[in-house]
Amino acid sequence: MAEWLKQVFDHPNLVGSLIIAAKTFVVYVFLIIGLRLLGKRELGQMNIFDLVLIIVLGNAVQNAMMNNDNSLFGGLISATTLLVVNRIFNIVLHRSRHVERAMVGEPMLILNDGLPLQDRMKREGITHDQLMTALREHGLTRLDQVRMCVLEVDGSISVVPTDTETLKTRRHFKAIRMP
Repeated sequence: MAEWLKQVFDHPNLVGSLIIAAKTFVVYVFLIIGLRLLGKRELGQMNIFDLVLIIVLGNAVQNAMMNNDNSLFGGLISATTLLVVNRIFNIVLHRSRHVERAMVGEPMLILNDGLPLQDRMKREGITHDQLMTALREHGLTRLDQVRMCVLEVDGSISVVPTDTETLKTRRHFKAIRMP
């Protein structure tokens, strides 16, 4: 029984623990940047290839993070590092508009008054078929039925039909930042 408990709760030394945490941090940052470079639409419409990519990415980086350490404590160090870094990243995003804009992006107009903005669609990887799919999801079949389409930061496409009432305001709201 004592041998079994020793194997279950085996742990790396302090240097090994710090190496696991550092490697986990580097892999996390690398994946965030890499996934951000894929573009908004790639993350918004996940298909079978994207699912396989995520599974394989997790497996590929696991060994790099763990430094050949298969202990329970090593896994807990890696998981804790991911949770802490993710929380810090979210706090930074919440407090810095510049970082949020760089990492999350901003909504982008891709169709205006029935005319697709081809340069923007191309830059964001939106095809004409994807645009038409978004219109059909909103019960529309023609481009001239649409006032505007916006590619949102989560990869979804918002559609505003021409027959909807548009309310305009001059107010600009800023998020309240807590000290």
